[in-house]
Amino acid sequence: MNKVMKEMISTLLYLLVVLCLTWLVIHFVGQRTDVEGASMEVTLSDGDNLIVDKITYRFKNPERFDIIVFPFQYKENTYYIKRIIGLPGETVQIDEKGNIYINGEILAESYGKEVIKPENIGIAAEPITLGEDEYFVLGDNRNNSSDSRTEAVGNVHREDIIGRAWLRIWPFSKFGFLKHG
Repeated sequence: MNKVMKEMISTLLYLLVVLCLTWLVIHFVGQRTDVEGASMEVTLSDGDNLIVDKITYRFKNPERFDIIVFPFQYKENTYYIKRIIGLPGETVQIDEKGNIYINGEILAESYGKEVIKPENIGIAAEPITLGEDEYFVLGDNRNNSSDSRTEAVGNVHREDIIGRAWLRIWPFSKFGFLKHG
C-alpha cells in the first residue's frame, strides 16, 4: 500500500471515530435544544439555546424544581421544557388564589413569574395524586404555559424525561448554568 492510500484510510478511520463519539455524546450524555415560546419566562426566553444533561437521571431521580425536557406526546419532534413541582406519590392542587399545594401544604417557591389566575388552574383545581413514576410540571410563566394543568400534557412519566436543562449556551450574554432547586 502506498503512502497516500494509508493516509486516506487513517483519515477515514479518524472521521469514523469522531462521528461515533459524537453520536454517543448526543444520545447518552447531552444534547442541544432550543427554547421556543415564553412558558419558562423569566428563567428561559424564546430563542435560548441549552445543553440538556442526559446522564444525571441515570444515577438519581429528578428533584423538585429541576427544569426538565420531555417530548410532547401529540406532535413528533416537539419537546417541552418545564419545572418539576410535584414528585411521585404526592398530591398536587392549585386553589382559586393561585396557591400550589403539595399534600395539603402550600408550596414555598419563587419561580413563578406571577400568581396563577383562576382561569389558568386547569385540572389542578381538583387534587391530582401522582403515580409512582409521575411528575407534575409547570412553566415558570404560569399564566402562559401548557403544562401538567392541561390534559394535553398531564403528568410526566419518569421514562419520558430526556434530561435536565443544564447550561444556557446562547445568547452569550446569558451564558451559564441554570438554577434548579
